[in-house]
Amino acid sequence: MSRVYNFSAGPAMLPEEVLKEAAEEMTDYRGTGMSVMEMSHRSQAFASVLNEAETDIRELMHIPENYKVLFLQGGASLQFAMIPMNLMKNKVADYIVTGQWAKKAYQEAQKYGRVNKIASSEDKTFSYIPDCSDLSVSPDADYVYICENNTIYGTKFRELPDTKGKPLVADVSSCFLSEPVDVTKYGLIYGGVQKNIGPAGVVIVIIREDLITEDVLPGTPTMMQYKTHADAGSLYNTPPAYGIYICGKVFKWLKKQGGLEEIKKKNEKKAKLLYDYLDESCLFKGTVEKKDRSLMNVPFVTGNEELDAKFVKEAKEAGLENLKGHRSVGGMRASIYNAMPYEGVQALVDFMKKFEKENL
Repeated sequence: MSRVYNFSAGPAMLPEEVLKEAAEEMTDYRGTGMSVMEMSHRSQAFASVLNEAETDIRELMHIPENYKVLFLQGGASLQFAMIPMNLMKNKVADYIVTGQWAKKAYQEAQKYGRVNKIASSEDKTFSYIPDCSDLSVSPDADYVYICENNTIYGTKFRELPDTKGKPLVADVSSCFLSEPVDVTKYGLIYGGVQKNIGPAGVVIVIIREDLITEDVLPGTPTMMQYKTHADAGSLYNTPPAYGIYICGKVFKWLKKQGGLEEIKKKNEKKAKLLYDYLDESCLFKGTVEKKDRSLMNVPFVTGNEELDAKFVKEAKEAGLENLKGHRSVGGMRASIYNAMPYEGVQALVDFMKKFEKENL
């Protein structure tokens, strides 16, 4: 069977070039006579995998020296607890709730201190990003939290909130490495890699060194302290070695594409193709305010649940996989991450036009 165009929100498609390289090295990585998934994480061979991965992501994102890059486990969801455990010195934090994952993080943080919801778009089913230019940031807040790209609802912060000098913490799981980023605007950036970078099982945390301290909430497990992992160079315990290896290959692939400046241009071109069609279609319509549209996740509906189901079924038969919307919102969603080629989005738009003709 030939490869399909996989529009899954995550785990999502990876560059075919990366998969082929990994396949070639599956039984013998660089003359070691073994796969990366078999080798000791304490070996020199794996040390080079980890070091190259960190060097490359630092280069791609222009990460300053005073930020640590940590390759961790537990997915983005574990960070919902790790962040307050490590950063809530005053036991106060401000959250901007623009989707399901920000909401979950906000709820989890409430176990550890006073958490203020200082902005939200829940009133319109998270279909927009609220104005965050002049927020009522709490004077004693330890940080301000956002989910920068909302996978389920297809919204993206175009301007970062004014945090009034408080550290900004951002979940970037579904927009990681999709465009250039000024890391210095954040205290902590993190994301699960399974959407735009690698296989499920790795979460990358980029954290400013002054936020890494031994002053954590009482009872914080050793494994959930950033200092534990920073001091050990992400090798406190056995890391998700094979996942990190694939991430490293994706970093090199991104560099070959011309870096994040070039990948952003490609992502904008793909998104424009799909959004332009949605804006002119008589059958399909987007669900997000235009100014807040994500380049990565594009939700759309016909307005008829039966027709939506028919579309998803026939699209799958045409080799367009995983277009069903999240269970909480229904409809359809096309996730068009870095690895989705322009041809895949063109195939989707062509199919949508055909479906529209046949079902109007």
